[in-house]
Amino acid sequence: MNTTAAPPHLYFTRIHHVRNAPVRHEFEYRGYSWFFDLDCPPRLPIPMRPFGYFRAEDHLEGPGTDLRTRVDDVLADHGIDCAGGRVTALMGARALGYVFDPLTVFWCYGPDQRLRCVIAEVHNTYGERHAYVLNPDEHGRAEVDKQFYVSPFNRVEGHYAVWTPEPAETLSLRIALLRDEQPPFVASVRGDRMPVTTGTVLRAHLRTPLSPWLTAARIRRHGIALWARGLPVVPRPTNRRTVS
Repeated sequence: MNTTAAPPHLYFTRIHHVRNAPVRHEFEYRGYSWFFDLDCPPRLPIPMRPFGYFRAEDHLEGPGTDLRTRVDDVLADHGIDCAGGRVTALMGARALGYVFDPLTVFWCYGPDQRLRCVIAEVHNTYGERHAYVLNPDEHGRAEVDKQFYVSPFNRVEGHYAVWTPEPAETLSLRIALLRDEQPPFVASVRGDRMPVTTGTVLRAHLRTPLSPWLTAARIRRHGIALWARGLPVVPRPTNRRTVS
């Protein structure tokens, strides 16, 4: 147990997506994310818990009943040992029994407080997920081949350039999908840090009511708009891990 864990924080965010080919499509929406040390997870007052709580089963693979064990299992599969080090996470919470968190990020440190790696877990609207283990440089940048079906309009090909500096006063994450002879698809998340108080949690829910439900609905709405503009659908593989 990390006895020096920092308290949880909220980030009020803006999520921005830009697709440049074969049709241009750009949108931005507001949201919020939780940032916390896995040894000090958020715990809302009982009346508010149905609108913001976390389950280990919503993230990563393995039998672990807590998030830290699941992180350690993923790291062990990649030959990485962070025992005794802290792990911080940026993620969305469940609301009224439903969770949809397009990107969950874990920053994994060794006992010497050096960053060992970053786990970027991607979720799609089909209830599937995939964890990328990244080794970012001093600027928080890493590259990794695309291995997971996210959008029905993007094949599982190309590679990602990912910027994942650990958030502080501000949050700034960026992902660019790079493919041969095509302009990149770019998604970014930016935000400002807020303390976790009853007031800020209420503001977050007013800012984005039932956030996971709304986020999933927005993505489906934009998908319908792209399909209506004639963008062809890429068939989805059917052997992925799903989230209940």
